[in-house]
Amino acid sequence: MTLLAQLAALVAIVSTAIVYGADAFFALVQRPALARVDDATLTAVMGNVQRVADRRMPAPGIIGIIAAAVAAVLAALAGRPTAAATAGAAFVLLAVWILLYLRISAPINRKLTAAAAAHETPADARALQQNWDRIIAPRAILQGLAVLALGLSLIS
Repeated sequence: MTLLAQLAALVAIVSTAIVYGADAFFALVQRPALARVDDATLTAVMGNVQRVADRRMPAPGIIGIIAAAVAAVLAALAGRPTAAATAGAAFVLLAVWILLYLRISAPINRKLTAAAAAHETPADARALQQNWDRIIAPRAILQGLAVLALGLSLIS
């Protein structure tokens, strides 16, 4: 049971790290870079990036959150309360991340994606991006903390 819990935690780490890496890149690199471009370029870049990301990123995100939950349950069943707690904490962090994404980021993604597909620049493109930007650092922090918690579950 311990080995299965650890394998689930490893799957969760790898899957979550994919999303964490993307969010960290957006927070550290893309956000400040896009602040220096015009609204039409901003719309085209973010609309097309989000079009691709919203198709490809759900799989690692879903796998990560499910594997974190499985790791927590299996660690509890194996009599490893600290590992269960840290994997459970990772699950909660990832659930909060999903809520932030669904409530704030996803609606903005849809607007920018539609505008980019129509080759239009919304009058509020900069405001949309600023609202998206305000949540990317917290999203990256949640993902990073989840990866850390999952790593701790392996050594607890």
